[in-house]
Amino acid sequence: MQWRARGMRMLGAPAVTVAVFAAMALPAGASHADTTPTIKVQGGETQPIFSRADAVYQTVDVQTTIDSDRDGERDTVRVRILRPKETERGLKVPIIMEPSPYWAGTFDIPLHGVDVDGDGLDDRTGERYSAQPESDRRSGSKISSELLGGVPGARAAATVWSGYYDNYFLPRGYAVAQVDSIGSGGSTGCPTIGDRNETLGVKAAVDWLTGDAKGWDESGNRIKADWSTGRVALQGISYNGTLPNQVATTGVKGLKTIVPIAAISSWYDYYRANGGVLAPGGYQGEDTDVMSKVIYTRADKEICKPIIDELAARQDRESGDYSEYWAARDFLVNAKNVKVPVFLVHGLNDWNVKTKQFAQWWETLQGQVPTKLWLHQAGHSNPFNLRIEEWLRQLHRWYDHWLYGIENGITREPRVDVEQADFSWKTQDAWPARGTKNVTLHLNSGSGGQAQPGRLSTAAASRDVQSLTDQGRTVNASTLVDNETEASENRLAYLTPELTKDVRLNGTPSVSVKASLKGTSPYLTALLVDYGTDTRATSGTASDTSQQICYGLGIPGDTGCAFRTRHVTQTADFKIVTRGWLDARNRHDMARTEPITEGKMYSFGWEMQPQDYVFKKGHRIGVVLISTDYDYTLRYPAGTLMKVQTGAASVRLPIEGGGSALD
Repeated sequence: MQWRARGMRMLGAPAVTVAVFAAMALPAGASHADTTPTIKVQGGETQPIFSRADAVYQTVDVQTTIDSDRDGERDTVRVRILRPKETERGLKVPIIMEPSPYWAGTFDIPLHGVDVDGDGLDDRTGERYSAQPESDRRSGSKISSELLGGVPGARAAATVWSGYYDNYFLPRGYAVAQVDSIGSGGSTGCPTIGDRNETLGVKAAVDWLTGDAKGWDESGNRIKADWSTGRVALQGISYNGTLPNQVATTGVKGLKTIVPIAAISSWYDYYRANGGVLAPGGYQGEDTDVMSKVIYTRADKEICKPIIDELAARQDRESGDYSEYWAARDFLVNAKNVKVPVFLVHGLNDWNVKTKQFAQWWETLQGQVPTKLWLHQAGHSNPFNLRIEEWLRQLHRWYDHWLYGIENGITREPRVDVEQADFSWKTQDAWPARGTKNVTLHLNSGSGGQAQPGRLSTAAASRDVQSLTDQGRTVNASTLVDNETEASENRLAYLTPELTKDVRLNGTPSVSVKASLKGTSPYLTALLVDYGTDTRATSGTASDTSQQICYGLGIPGDTGCAFRTRHVTQTADFKIVTRGWLDARNRHDMARTEPITEGKMYSFGWEMQPQDYVFKKGHRIGVVLISTDYDYTLRYPAGTLMKVQTGAASVRLPIEGGGSALD
C-alpha cells in the first residue's frame, strides 16, 4: 500500500435526532409523567441522568441477507441490548454496539506446524510445504459467558455487562449492544473470517436498528427497534474492532462512526507478508482455518465443517501469495465506501495485530472522512485502563458529537495523541508528524577493513560481499541481534555511531538490498534495532491496585470501577524496534511467485512495520539482516547461505526533522 499525502476534510456535524439537548420547561398544566423523557446536556456533554440498575435488557435475532452455512435459510445474528428504561416511555437513543465472535467463548485448536521439511527455493522437489501440526495450541480463553436472558422489555437490574460502555454511556442516554458474529454464540451461519458474509452479518444488526432488517424476540415474535434514533457507533478491540472496519466499507446508512482498537485492515497482512506465510505474534502456526475453529461456538457443530475445510484449502500456506481469497478479506479494497468518522487506536508494541494494520487504514482514509488517532506504548491492549479519564473524555465527546450532533469542539482538538517512551503523552495534528522526511542510510562494511559489524552511514562505501548462514530455525531474532559489536556468521549487523541527539522515527521504514540465497529458506528478514542500555516498555501491562477509578454507575456484580494499568518495562542492552519480511520468490509482486536461481544476486526491497520511536542520544541505530525469523516465518532447514552486497544495500528511515536529526 503506497503512502499518499493528502489533506483532511472535516465533515459537518449530523442533524439533531433527539427532541431536545437540554432540560426544557414544561408547558402549563403538564407534569413530568405527561412528557417524553429527554437527555440532559451541560458543558457540551450528555449528563448521567438515567439509571443503570433499571436498564431494559432484551435479546433479538436479526435476519441477515446471507446464507453462509448453505442450509437454505438466511443466517441470523444474535443481538443483546441494554437501554435506559425511559426508552419505554418514548425516549429515543443512539447505540454503541460491539460485534464479536468471542462473546460465547472460544476453543483451543491445534496450530499448523511451521518447521518445513521441503526446499522453498527449489519447486522441483514437490515438497515445498510438508509441515506437521504443532503440539502447542491456541489458548482460547473465555471472553464472557452468554449474558442473562429475559423477557424482551423486562427490566433486568441484575444483568451484568462486560466492559465499561453500560456503566458510563447508558446513564448518559445511550443504548449499548453486543452482536454475535456469524457462526458464534447465538448466531447461525459459519465463521468465514473477514469475508463478505461475515461483514454482512454484522451489517444486518445495524440495519435492524434503522428499521431495514427483520428481528425476532426469544418467543419468535417480530420486534422493532422503535426506541432507536437509528444512529449507530461500532467499537471494539482486536477482532471486535476489525468487524467495525469491515461494516464501514459497506456504507450502511445507520452507521455514524467507528472506533477500531488494535484492529485489522487486511487479513493478508495478519497472516502473510510480501508473499511469505507469517504468524501473528504469539500464535506461530495460526491461520484462517484455525481461527474459524477457535470461534465456531454456535450450537450446530457439524454444519460448518465443509466451509472451514474450504478455508483451509484456499488460504494457501505453500506460496503465501496474495490472491482472490485474501482480496476478499482486504478492507482497503473497498475503503472508498467508508463514509463515517474513524477514531483509531493502536499499541506501538503490538506484534499480534501489527502496526501496519492501523497505518495503512489511517493513510487511506486521510482526506476522505474525519479521523482521530491514539498510539500508546503497550501491545495488543485497550487504552481505557492506561488513561481512563482522558480516554473517556475524548470518546464521550466524540460520540456526543457524531451520534447526538452536539457541538463540543472535539473536531477542533489535536487529531493525534502519542504516548512517549517516558509514558507522557504529546499531541499533534498529523501522523507521521509534520517535518518528517525519509533519510537513506547505506549498509557498509566495517571500518579499518573489518567486515562486521558494518556501518550505517549517509554515504555509500565500496561494494563488498558479506554472507550469513541461516540458523533461524533454532535461534530466535533477539538472540541473533545481541552482542552487536561481535562478528557472527548467522547475521549481518550495521550500526550508526553513537547518536549526538535524540532521533525520532515515525512512519514506515524500508530496506533495499542486493542479495543471493543458496539453500532452502526463501525469507529475507530485516530488523531495526535500538542499541543502548535502557529501561523500555514491553507489550505488557499490569494492574495498579493502588489506583481504582470509579468512572460510572454500578450494579451488584459490576461496580463501575476499574484499576489503572501500568506498563511492564524491561531493562536491556537493545530493543528490536521494528522488523519486516520478504519471500524472495515474490520480489516483484506479492501475488506472484517467481523462481529463484540459487546463488544469483537479485535486487530486493520491502517495508518494515510502521513505528513511532525515539532513539536516545548516546544510543546507536542498527539494521540486522537474517533469513528465518523464528517467531514469525515458516522455518526451513537451517544452513541457507545468504550473501549481501554492501554499499548497494540501504535502509530508508522516516525521521522527524530529516537528515539534520542525524548530524
